[in-house]
Amino acid sequence: MVLALTVCGIVVALVVVGLFVFGLRRRLIQRSGGTFDCSLRWDAPEKGDSGGKGWAYGVARYNGDRVEWFRVFSYAPRPRRVLERSAIEVVGRRVPEGEEELALLSDAVILACVHRGTRLELAMSEDALTGFLAWLEAAPPGQRVNVA
Repeated sequence: MVLALTVCGIVVALVVVGLFVFGLRRRLIQRSGGTFDCSLRWDAPEKGDSGGKGWAYGVARYNGDRVEWFRVFSYAPRPRRVLERSAIEVVGRRVPEGEEELALLSDAVILACVHRGTRLELAMSEDALTGFLAWLEAAPPGQRVNVA
């Protein structure tokens, strides 16, 4: 009986510590400011795939001429993807369709991009999209920016 209570206590303590670390990590990512909720689909298909597969929920952070993307459900302190402003080419914009509506946040808009030859899609709120496009267009003089 004592062993069972001890094991249950340890399991509960580990779950609480795990949740605390998730919250602490997100707080540290957001501490420098300029963050927004952003789902990402890397190696996206040419035409919009409304199957909802391949999307990962995350947080993006502006860092100079880069956007760093972190998975929400991860303990990694480093970004999973780094997108350089000069290498991002926006090729389209659309609303979620079919099963994508269930895989993404309710107010999401999907931005289709190419980054160094890799197709990707970013799903974010309309407000975050406005900020992202403004950040892209605010490139320093001499840098090319491709916004459709």
